[in-house]
Amino acid sequence: MIDNDVRRDATVLAVEQVLPSVVNIATKSIVPVSDPFERFYRQIQNQQPYKEYYSLGSGVVIDEAGYLLTNDHVVRRADQIGVKFGTGTNVYEATVIASDPKRDVALLKLNARPGEKFHAIRLAREDDLLLGETVLALGNPFGLGGSVTRGILSSKSRSIPKENAPLDIPNWLQTDAPINPGNSGGPLVNLHGELIGINVAVLNEVEGQPVQGIGFAIPIRLVEDALADILPTEFVKSYWFGARVKVGSYPLVVTSVQPDSPAGRAGFQAGDTILQVNRRVPKNFIDFGELLATNATANIAITVRRNGNLADLSVRLVPDKSVFNAAMVLKKLGLGLEPLTPQVLAHYGVRASGFAIASVQADGPAAAAGLQNGMLVTAVDGQAVTDITALAKLLYAKKDGEAVQLNIAALQRAGAASFWGQGTVELMPR
Repeated sequence: MIDNDVRRDATVLAVEQVLPSVVNIATKSIVPVSDPFERFYRQIQNQQPYKEYYSLGSGVVIDEAGYLLTNDHVVRRADQIGVKFGTGTNVYEATVIASDPKRDVALLKLNARPGEKFHAIRLAREDDLLLGETVLALGNPFGLGGSVTRGILSSKSRSIPKENAPLDIPNWLQTDAPINPGNSGGPLVNLHGELIGINVAVLNEVEGQPVQGIGFAIPIRLVEDALADILPTEFVKSYWFGARVKVGSYPLVVTSVQPDSPAGRAGFQAGDTILQVNRRVPKNFIDFGELLATNATANIAITVRRNGNLADLSVRLVPDKSVFNAAMVLKKLGLGLEPLTPQVLAHYGVRASGFAIASVQADGPAAAAGLQNGMLVTAVDGQAVTDITALAKLLYAKKDGEAVQLNIAALQRAGAASFWGQGTVELMPR
């Protein structure tokens, strides 16, 4: 080895630091054949009544326990997910823990051996971006295997996304580091080897004119926002903690505390810095959640720093279903709901997902909106919700004066015929 090798510049050092955390992702989706003629043809040909689709993408490990980031569109509707590191030969299966289709961010967990550790990338500070700085895009373009491209940060995200609005070019980072199909979900890093964005798209032409050197990445600020929403520390596994910590910061800082939660009753305040959990220092927000969940059935000692002073707090988590349940939904909306199990669906003679309305309080928001027994709730705020605990959590998180929108299906009759009509109603939770 040559000392002071001029080739080992900042780019080489950053790649060496980051590459062990970069993965190639291969997905398989199984889609039943919908065309009856094609199903019949496949049957007589002794072929399977479904089609298989394959796609390739990239990802990056953010926690040594095997949690990794990628784009939602890389793993959406995937039935099987295979993950391979660019620096090794082992292929792991992975499970989608949570995803945010609007921000196009997904969090996966590798199905690894107990105790197996992985190299995790560091997250950059959300405000530490320099226009024109050298950046590196790593990933798996065209399924060729791990590769690195270099460019500059051509533009920071130009605008803050509006609530519920789809993300697009104005919200992303722009770089001239070549990004190609298969790079999606891979990391965009700075020369410190820190994650500044997740590669998401490339612009090839505008109004029929070819374009070169314009690639896009989801900035770390939006990635962290997505992670905070899809894996909130208010809830860990099946327990309620009730305080949220900022993703990416170290030490961890509490950003909000839910009223009447275990954390609220224990005395946590926004701005508290988490130093220790049962005398262990949490490495990141994922590790913090794991430490809470491991000790969920006992009193948990947490040391925080507040206004320059240390404080020792004790919190005991509670099972989320003991609070976020049908009783809370009834209190908030005046609705008694019954999950649409196969038996319930058979009773109604319909294919749907969601809940059946079993009772309506006469003085509640649901009654005021005209909802009645026998109607079906098929979506909440435009998303399928089939778990009563998830619905109760959604209602609890609503701000004062913020409505909830329900998609409703109701059996209607026209002469001797009957059919399920569709509609939406807005309710103001109490």
